[in-house]
Amino acid sequence: MASTARFLLRTSSLSTFARRATVAAAVAPRFTAVRTFASHPPQRPTGVKASSGGMSPLVIAVLAAGAGAAGYHYYVQGSTLPQIASTATSGGEEKKPLDYQKVYNAIAELLEDDNYDDGSYGPIFLRLAWHSSGTYDKNAGNGGSSYATMRFKPESSSSANAGLIIARERLHRVKDKFPDISYGDLWTLAGVCAVQEMGGPIIKWRSGRIDGEEKDCPPEGRLPDGGRADPQHSRDIFYKMGFNDQEIVALLGAHALGRCHRDRSGFDGPWTASPTVFTNSYFTELLGRTWVERKWSGPKQFEDKETKSLMMLPADMAMLKDKEFKKWVEIYAKDEKKFFEDFAKAAEKLFELGCKFDENSKIYEFMPTNA
Repeated sequence: MASTARFLLRTSSLSTFARRATVAAAVAPRFTAVRTFASHPPQRPTGVKASSGGMSPLVIAVLAAGAGAAGYHYYVQGSTLPQIASTATSGGEEKKPLDYQKVYNAIAELLEDDNYDDGSYGPIFLRLAWHSSGTYDKNAGNGGSSYATMRFKPESSSSANAGLIIARERLHRVKDKFPDISYGDLWTLAGVCAVQEMGGPIIKWRSGRIDGEEKDCPPEGRLPDGGRADPQHSRDIFYKMGFNDQEIVALLGAHALGRCHRDRSGFDGPWTASPTVFTNSYFTELLGRTWVERKWSGPKQFEDKETKSLMMLPADMAMLKDKEFKKWVEIYAKDEKKFFEDFAKAAEKLFELGCKFDENSKIYEFMPTNA
């Protein structure tokens, strides 16, 4: 985005050797302490839930994507909440419900690639999940992750989403393998997977998003503009989603990952020295370094005076100007455990914006593959 920044995330181009050394130092001790989870088998019903009201259900048939998928899936909407149901295969056997841990594992297999940026697609997967969810407006009652409307040109062509086609196309490999998963579920699960596989907290997740139509695309301008230096801009954007000041700062902590790209946002560089490891380093760097305006031909941004290798956006620097925002920056810089706890809650909330889940929908906590 030339005028609109990625408040989440850009992958970086530090050397593979440096990345691996940082990962080994930062990730290994944390995993031995916290990765004691068991995967939860899916309990999704395969039949169609009958409508409890007087309205006739609307059945929209959609051909399944991917080789080897002989059946098709459809969405059922009535006075009850939407559900995904599967038909029998061509051989007459009923399809099994999705095993979301297997979907998670398939996403995890796509993360590492030494030929892409810092060697990981994790940051751009998280940015995709963020941007597909952060369009929600509680006052208008629309937007959010439910309809996966970035599949359509009005949203995919937005400058705020420049470069995210890379993530969407890579995740098609998972969609081909698990054609019954909706794009909204796939993209948000990819965000969960990215955070956890890069050493971050466990984020609770639910399935049940449905794929909408182009008419469901939200208006332009609902995502944060990293070029805005006024704290009120962040509040105006995030308050419409239903977040408070503490949650805003917690979500910005995801800038520990990734980098900005000159050919996407116009901005350039990573926020931290370990952009493929989820830590509280965004806050420690923001407070611990001296930031000066970078003298270059691009948009206004800041670089650290010490090494000139890291960057902050005007909206990042605004966190230090506002008393309430700075309070939480200082808290998270001192207490990574607190940051992880608050980020996990805020990310779960973010990824569910605009969604309507069945009251009995299962909540998943996925076991990381590197546990």
